[in-house]
Amino acid sequence: MTEDKLPKPPMPDRSFNAREAWRVFGIMSEFVDATEHLANIRPAVSVFGSARVAPGSHYYQLAEQVSRLLSDAGFAVISGGGPGVMEAANKGASLARGKSIGMNISLPFEQFANPWISPKLSLEFHYFFMRKFWFAYLAKALVIMPGGFGTVDELMEMLTLHQ
Repeated sequence: MTEDKLPKPPMPDRSFNAREAWRVFGIMSEFVDATEHLANIRPAVSVFGSARVAPGSHYYQLAEQVSRLLSDAGFAVISGGGPGVMEAANKGASLARGKSIGMNISLPFEQFANPWISPKLSLEFHYFFMRKFWFAYLAKALVIMPGGFGTVDELMEMLTLHQ
């Protein structure tokens, strides 16, 4: 086969590279925004658990009670900001007049911010890893309540970072 008959290699897709480069600014934006909102949040405890726990259930009441006690002891309480255990954690901290932080994730048809998050302490993340970073960075302790794959994922991430 002669050189002029060889297939030409495909041209690189430069639009993909450009999109990926611009994504860095989105990540930086989330980091800066969270830094501004959470700069004075110390000490804190991150609470993980199911979004599907109903108000009034045993685990909802337990998460609310634990968060109230943590808040009374001077800890800010951080949750994923959604319903279920997350709502109970924010509710307990809010009723104790403590800092109640919600770190929501932007998912279609999934999660919404609960009403118990302190004003100006409700953050919405687009990147899961950025949200996990803040859960770990701010927490002096963790509370793990029953949950599904998301809770297990968060627990494993925290254990990995701790080791």
